[in-house]
Amino acid sequence: MKNAVIMGIIFYFLTILIHFLIISKSIPFTWVNGGRSESFAEQLPISVINTVVSIIGMVFIFSVGKFKQYKYKRGITIIGWFFVALWSFGFIQQLFGTPFERMVISLVLLLGVISHLRMAIEKK
Repeated sequence: MKNAVIMGIIFYFLTILIHFLIISKSIPFTWVNGGRSESFAEQLPISVINTVVSIIGMVFIFSVGKFKQYKYKRGITIIGWFFVALWSFGFIQQLFGTPFERMVISLVLLLGVISHLRMAIEKK
């Protein structure tokens, strides 16, 4: 479980970093969202919402690492499977996106899928 938590922390750190880079205009908004955003103003709420979801996920990861697993195993499993489904869907979407999404973001999402899958199925 320790490795899954570390992988999850890295995943959320990278996700939040990518969205901060988009918000700070270091990464062009045309490189994300499949290139469908026509303006930065259109992309900004999407990046903010994704940052908030990632912060919630980071809180989940820290709680998994902190609490005794046997006491909260059912809740961890349910939330873990929810995030597996969410990040798996995102991974598939990235494969149809821009070259930046296919080469960078899809790998970051794959790390998220693997870490949450491990948390959902591991016994300890």
